[in-house]
Amino acid sequence: MSLHDELTAAERTLDELARAVERLERRLGDGLDVRRVRTDTDHLGDSLRLLRAGAGTAHTTRTDGDRVVPVPDAPYDSALWSDADDEGLGAKDRHAP
Repeated sequence: MSLHDELTAAERTLDELARAVERLERRLGDGLDVRRVRTDTDHLGDSLRLLRAGAGTAHTTRTDGDRVVPVPDAPYDSALWSDADDEGLGAKDRHAP
């Protein structure tokens, strides 16, 4: 099964879960526990959409002008900032107001 198929299956399963939570809410009312489960289900949906977007299988298409620019996890060289002041904090040898 491809990644796209796996994500689609997860979305379908999540839709079924959302419907089941809706039915439970009708039977049990809008109590704290039901609201928590509904919120968790919504968060799972958000996470699944982020996962799909991060996996590069989003439903939207890119134009030729859009480029993905990788950002390294390694820290930047501090020498790049040797001539810059911390904006909003004042210069290194003076105190902030």
